[in-house]
Order: sequence, then C-alpha cells, then structure tokens
Amino acid sequence: MRIFHVSSDQFVELAELPEQMPASGYLWVGSARREFEVNTPMLQGALQRLTGAQLVDLHVSDLLNNQLPSHFDYTSAYDLLVFRRLAAGTGSSGMFLDDMHGTLATAKQALDAIDTSPVGFAVFDRVLLTVHPTDCQVRDYFAGRLQVMTQGTEQRGGGARLPTSPADLMLRMVNHMVDGYLELRRLLTKQLGYLQQELFNPRSHFDSWQVLLDSRNALHLLEDTCEDQRSAIVEWIDALEEWPSTQDTTAMRERELLRLRSRDVLEHIERVLSHVRRLESSAETAVQMHFSAQSNRTNSIMRTLTVLTAIFMPLNLITGFFGMNFDGLPLIHAATGVWIASGVMLVLGLGLGVFFWRKRYLSTSHR
Repeated sequence: MRIFHVSSDQFVELAELPEQMPASGYLWVGSARREFEVNTPMLQGALQRLTGAQLVDLHVSDLLNNQLPSHFDYTSAYDLLVFRRLAAGTGSSGMFLDDMHGTLATAKQALDAIDTSPVGFAVFDRVLLTVHPTDCQVRDYFAGRLQVMTQGTEQRGGGARLPTSPADLMLRMVNHMVDGYLELRRLLTKQLGYLQQELFNPRSHFDSWQVLLDSRNALHLLEDTCEDQRSAIVEWIDALEEWPSTQDTTAMRERELLRLRSRDVLEHIERVLSHVRRLESSAETAVQMHFSAQSNRTNSIMRTLTVLTAIFMPLNLITGFFGMNFDGLPLIHAATGVWIASGVMLVLGLGLGVFFWRKRYLSTSHR
C-alpha cells in the first residue's frame, strides 16, 4: 500500500495514513486488491477519521471482486467507479510481434493473454482510494509521473499541472488505462492479419477453426468490456452534472475541466470500441471471403472436369462405334483404318480443346 499527499505544488509519499487531513490538497491511497482485503478494517477506520464516512459493505465487495464489469455507483459521501483496464499480459506483445512467422497457436496465446482486470476508485472530496490488481503498473506509473511533474514545476517554475482533486487524478488514471489499448492495436491487428493470411493461402489446408473461434470470442469480450467502460463513464458524467452548483470561480473552473476530461475519456473509449468492432467485422469478412474463395476454386475444378468430359465424350463415341462387332463397318478391314480413325480423334480433340479455350472455359484467369 502506498499513500501520497497531493497539493497544488507538491507530491509527497507518506509512510502511513495521517491522523487528520492535511491543511491543503488531498490524499491518494493506492492498494493492491489483496492488501485492501487484509487491511479493510484499518482503512475503514482511517476513512471514517479523515472523511467522516466509510465504504459501504457492498462497495467493499465490489472492490474485491476480480470479475466485476466496469460500472459506476455513488453515495452522499463518495463516488465509486470500477474500471476494467485493457492491457496485454506479461510478454504477450513481444511473444507475437517479434515472431513474424508465428503459428496459429501463438496467435491464440497472445489473444488469451489480453488482461481486462478491474481497477476500483473510491472518490471522496479529499481522498482517493484506488484498488489495483497485484501486477498492475498504473499506480507506480502515476506515482513516478507525478513526482517528475513536481520536480519540473520546482525547477522551471511551471510545467505540467498536478491533479487538483481526487476526481481529476481518477480521470487521468482512467484515461491512461484507455490509451493503453493503443499498444494492443498492433498486436490484435497482427494476429487477425496472420489468421487471414492462413485463410487465403491456397496451399494451406486451414483446419484451425477453434483458434479462429477463440479469437472472435476474445474480440467479443473486448467489445463487451468497452461497452461497460462507456456506460460507466456516461453515468459518471451524468452524476457530475448533478453536483451541487457553486459560485466559487475556481471551483466552477475545476468542475468544467472535469467535464472536459470526462468527455475526452469517453471519446477515447468510443475510438477503442470502434476499432474492436472493425476487427470483428474484418474477421467475419475474412471467413466469408475464405468460403467464397473455396467455392470459386471448387467451381473452377468442376468446370475443368466438365470441359475434359466434353472433349472425351465424342472420342469415346468414335471408339465405341468402331468397337461394334460387325464385319461391314467402314475402315475396319483397311490397313490405314486405325491411322485415319486416330487422326480424326486427334483433330476432333484438339478442335474441341481450342474451342473451349477460346470460350475461356479453360482459362486460368477465372480460377
């Protein structure tokens, strides 16, 4: 568990939770899910001491639930946002992207490695409690980033602006998690591209339909995750609009910045959702094109066999005619009869072949 004091000009990590709220700024308490479960009584007591309110038992269960979809809820004392991150599992990006000649099994493993673990945010007026998965890098990333921002402010007298409120910090973290999907774009596009190449390769006997089905299911899961994210942010924006009005110019400006940042997060989620749907559409189109190509290839083969049958039918007729058991057949007793019959058959076969070729029934361009 890491505890930070954030104000307009400083970002300080504390050794433990203070007995009372600092004179300015707010507190950020970042905890792994297992730490939060173990330290729930202590944290509840600290929140009661610092904010005058505790987390509702149902919300505690939500923060501990690793399978909970993205959603938003609120009480009179705090807002609760559970947001499922989109990230590649450890080593999955390099596993596939560095292997330009990967296998279908590798593509499936990479898709399965996509992590959608939930991150919980309890937003009080002056306290932000975040609950992360054990291997989540969001907390440490923002701790280092805010520290760098503070140093830049001290050295240059300006620079990037520190989050002014728990809600502002929460939105920045959510936006960072959504932008993390950009790293997955290349991964997912490469995986689906490889599957499409296997589908369209005429020398490949594609039989890994289970892999393709699993890939499509993974995309459906991502789409559901993004839709839950969008719904949660929309509910947050609606709740933000219902906050009590204020005449304080600074508070009004900060609230407007929160609205702008919330709409920006929503726009990023819409872009992610649009990209996932394009990938789904691409996968569906690839399957349809695969079966169309197979049908066209089958039609080409049947056309060739039909043409060959049409060529050999008159030849079979001639051999059948001269094979009849009669003495009065023409050319049957002539010394040159076999050569005349063979010549006629050869000319007839070549003539039919040229005729069908000119009709493009034997043209390779239609195969």
